[in-house]
Amino acid sequence: MQATSKWSLIWPVLATIILPLIAAYFVYPDTHLPPKFGIFPPEFVTQQPPFWLPYFLLVLVGAIAITLFLLFPTWFGFKPVTALKPVIATTKLPWWFWLGAVLTLFFWWLMWSRVTIFGSLVYYAFSPMWWGFILVLDGLTYRRTGGSSLLVTRPTTFLISALVSVFGWCYFEYYDYFVLSNWYYPNGHMSELSHATIVALFLIAYTTVWPAIFEWYSLLNTLPRLVARYAQGPKLVLPGMMLLVAGLALIFAMVFFPLPLFWVLWIGPMAAIVGQMLRKGVWNPFTAIAQGNWSPAILMALSSLFNGFLWEGWNYGSSNPNALPQTNPNYWIYDIPYVNVIHLHSEMPLLGYFGYLPFGILVWVVFLWAGKVFGFNTDLSLNSSAQD
Repeated sequence: MQATSKWSLIWPVLATIILPLIAAYFVYPDTHLPPKFGIFPPEFVTQQPPFWLPYFLLVLVGAIAITLFLLFPTWFGFKPVTALKPVIATTKLPWWFWLGAVLTLFFWWLMWSRVTIFGSLVYYAFSPMWWGFILVLDGLTYRRTGGSSLLVTRPTTFLISALVSVFGWCYFEYYDYFVLSNWYYPNGHMSELSHATIVALFLIAYTTVWPAIFEWYSLLNTLPRLVARYAQGPKLVLPGMMLLVAGLALIFAMVFFPLPLFWVLWIGPMAAIVGQMLRKGVWNPFTAIAQGNWSPAILMALSSLFNGFLWEGWNYGSSNPNALPQTNPNYWIYDIPYVNVIHLHSEMPLLGYFGYLPFGILVWVVFLWAGKVFGFNTDLSLNSSAQD
């Protein structure tokens, strides 16, 4: 892309960053910034409003509609799946699968048991556990495809996704300040570790988000019936300019009304970035939807959801059911207004899991945007004839 074309993609993202600061100047006349802005890792800010039935029911209706859409796509205009040949594994599980399994199980046990028989290693368990699990997912894909996986077929893209993951998650942490900390880290300033060490641990942990979701996406794409399930649906053409304007407007309004608009944190940036990508003809999951193929977007959304169950379960077990000792600096708690009820072995409220669906698509959109701006390959397909 030429410089002018890159700028056409850069300025909307800059706008998503600057607009909250402009709004905060008026919302917070004394400091011109939200409370505890810039404290890293983010801390608890203020007790959010309690359960409110009307808002809960409104979100519940949306959640039920999404569930029905995913379970019964033919009700919404998708063609039925015809008989497809199942994938037959022809390759053994690779060595990195077994390495990943050992890392996952060992550091999972260490993080949940919170024992100190290995000294201070217990404080560092989060990221090794997740990178081990990423290797497990990659190994499963390798076996099911007969020798292709992101690590083997797209090693450069795979490594770049870890780098984008750091900056991408920092982008979302930035928005968290403006919604008064929908999530925060009670152990983010624990006395057992220096602040510099904790910051480093958080940045390392951030490397796992994009690769984990992309590995799930690769694995789900080895299920032909699932891929075909959403491949022939209604052609929905979204207006790029309307999405761009609506996304930026929602982001601005979110700062003035952080409680009822807490969900804008995920929807606003995606609408703005996707809107401009559509206007400029840059491929994204909604380009495929306009052609009737919903499979890329839905499989990425499901990848985020499936991974989210592990994120939340492993996170919860690192601090519960016994409160002490606290050994996981990455442990997080949610403080979401109106719907923060029904917790199933999770700090995440039940309805909050539906937020993982748009989050997965947003993760992909950010990666595609970064690839166009910085000029790297974002292709996640495992066609061995088109390796990195």
